[in-house]
Amino acid sequence: MKVKSIGLIGLGMVAGVAASLQFSAIAQKTPGGAPLPLDELRQLADVYGLIKTDYVEPVEDKKLLSEAITGMVASLDPHSVYLDKKAYREMKESMQGRFVGLGIEVAMEDGYVKIVTPIEDSPAFRAGVKAGDLITRIDNTPIKGMSLDEAIKKMRGAPKSRVVLTIARKGEDKPWIVPLLREEIRVQSVKAKMVEPGYAWIRISQFQEQTVEDMAKKVSALYAQDPKIKGIVLDLRNDPGGLLPGAIGVSAAFLPHDKEIVSTVGQIADQNQTFYGRREFYSQRSNSDPLAKLPASLKTVPMIVLVNTGSASASEIVAGALQDYKRAIIMGSQTFGKGSVQTLRQLTADTAVKLTTARYYTPEGRSIQAKGIVPDMLVDETAEGDGANSLRVREADLEKHLSDGSGKDAKTQVKTRRDELEEEQRAASFARSRKPLEFGSKDDFQLAQALNHFKGLPVKLAVADSKLDKDDTKDVPDALPAAPPELKKDVKKDVKK
Repeated sequence: MKVKSIGLIGLGMVAGVAASLQFSAIAQKTPGGAPLPLDELRQLADVYGLIKTDYVEPVEDKKLLSEAITGMVASLDPHSVYLDKKAYREMKESMQGRFVGLGIEVAMEDGYVKIVTPIEDSPAFRAGVKAGDLITRIDNTPIKGMSLDEAIKKMRGAPKSRVVLTIARKGEDKPWIVPLLREEIRVQSVKAKMVEPGYAWIRISQFQEQTVEDMAKKVSALYAQDPKIKGIVLDLRNDPGGLLPGAIGVSAAFLPHDKEIVSTVGQIADQNQTFYGRREFYSQRSNSDPLAKLPASLKTVPMIVLVNTGSASASEIVAGALQDYKRAIIMGSQTFGKGSVQTLRQLTADTAVKLTTARYYTPEGRSIQAKGIVPDMLVDETAEGDGANSLRVREADLEKHLSDGSGKDAKTQVKTRRDELEEEQRAASFARSRKPLEFGSKDDFQLAQALNHFKGLPVKLAVADSKLDKDDTKDVPDALPAAPPELKKDVKKDVKK
């Protein structure tokens, strides 16, 4: 059986997943040559036999084996899952930027489904569902006791079909009942416009197969509109990740040719790789280079990258690379912290396992896993504070999350429970009082602060900026100069293989 693999680095929890796989593919020895644990396998066979003979009612073989495989893979970390025919098809559709569902990125927490990020312009987003919300029931069926795969499967369905979510929100006394209609979600990967004369805004909402090509077209159109762009804001807020080639290509567009973008370190040799800003790493669908005709000034134009707690995985790769080379100032809130690579191992023509196979590292050898990218300039979501962003779940909050590989837990700010409750209540109260933020609009506070920095005007920093550990911050210039074409800074690599 030929096994194919596709590198995935997104949160990857939009499509429903279940399991159905035959045990016939199990070999006599593990890939590393060590013998299989026969005693444990006998116990598994014994339990299987007991269920078949003694359980109160008959159970299908397929169900038992499928659930065993599902549980085995799901026990590893929050991002490893087994995909049956339906789930595998939905996964491929989501990589192409389209799928049927509610439009939410989710994770499991304390037995409930927690919203990581609502996707822009989706049914959930329009209904006011926010990051940090807990789904406690689906069509009045309690979530408690379900696997994440089962919960996601219940939220998927035919277009225009109805589903009712019961949501618990921090700071609210009563649950919130939300009726939603499923629809085909088409994620527009790249948006771009001139927000002011001389200043461009490029938003990437998700890294898909066509992201690099789409961004190149949008950038070319911006330069046709204004050949003398003075500053670019790359907006990666609420970008949950996606495909690795997209992250490499976006980074390469703003960096000199052939610079290292990211490296991965895992157990097997093909996961210990370094990826560079070359066409073969970001554009394998054609022989042409989508970045070849972009203006040379794109490599040096002053640049700010906006991130928040919803920025994960591929977006963290881009932010980390541009930060390491001092190519751009990173502004906003600390990112999600998903620094692991999921590889889609195709088992049959229509089934696969999405398995965590490596950690990724920035050009300076920094692991992002369970920590994230700390902005050069911490700026709250609004002038009044960080709002709902402060309620978001992060990788380090997820049950069974992978460590950063250093043997140490990710640093967290020590707070008392009273501090946490007061902060949650303030943020929840604020979130209830306003509509979902439209990124790139005239009311976008963080974007306004980015434009202020370009112009040398005062920037309103978050109060927490003064409390950051000095080791977590980068030197931030008073003004934002253009990056030198050669980026002479030597980037040191200290990844322990």
